[in-house]
Amino acid sequence: MWFPASVRIIKIVLAFVLLFAIVLDHTLLVAADKTAATVVVKDALTSPNQAVTIEAKLIGKGLVARTALGGEPLELLVDGKVVASAMTGGDGRAFLSYTPTAKGIKLVQVRVGQSPRVDSAEGQAHLAVWEKRQPILMIELSSLMEIPTPSRVPTIGLGPESGGKPMAEAADELEKLTRFYYGVIYVAPLPAGGDSFRVSMEVEEWLKLHKFPAGYVLPLSADLKGLGEKIDEFQAAGWKTVKIGVGRSKAFAEAFLQRRLDAIMVPEPSKGEIPRKAQVAKDWKEVRRKL
Repeated sequence: MWFPASVRIIKIVLAFVLLFAIVLDHTLLVAADKTAATVVVKDALTSPNQAVTIEAKLIGKGLVARTALGGEPLELLVDGKVVASAMTGGDGRAFLSYTPTAKGIKLVQVRVGQSPRVDSAEGQAHLAVWEKRQPILMIELSSLMEIPTPSRVPTIGLGPESGGKPMAEAADELEKLTRFYYGVIYVAPLPAGGDSFRVSMEVEEWLKLHKFPAGYVLPLSADLKGLGEKIDEFQAAGWKTVKIGVGRSKAFAEAFLQRRLDAIMVPEPSKGEIPRKAQVAKDWKEVRRKL
């Protein structure tokens, strides 16, 4: 025999079940409508207790083209804690400010904040926090690679997308140099019209894959025309210890030599490609001995 109280309970239970189904269906619909995205982040350089701006970009994952996503919140995480947030502009970029206190190289993350339009996504990069008295090496990326070409001097701008294999012992020797002494700036080639965010990401992946020590990845024009200006910029900002370049191309070495700084070419190129006063090394073991 059914009692009124039992009927009311059944009706209430059914109402809750129906409400839950509606909420679940709405949640799934909203989730399905969200745009899948990628967050890409550039490395940054600063010194302890000095503010730094970390640049990130939010890109939608389209079937054909990737579009920048503006007006979305991004969050910067250091040691798992949110330390800054910013909105992306129309070009998808956001600038997040942070002041580190301890020196070293930190892997920082940038993620999508609370957004009703974009699905969760995260990117990461290195934040180099070095004392300005710490010696710094600028290294041309191609000097770390074996390049199977007839000429011993590669085309300027060779990047990791070429499938470059690392030179024997380059990672081990560079790790020894960075363990207690040098900071490293990796100069990566940026093709004309190329995306510096993409280049940074590809180089980071290549360095990690081949177990090179973490450093600051700096995309520059593949013809290296801006290298000299960048060296001057570092010096003007107080990075006086940026005074040694290890590279493979004549243009890279000359940018340092023209400023009366040291340049080492590896491996040793043909005589016509060696600028006056440039040092040469047959491999990275010899580079370490020269340093």
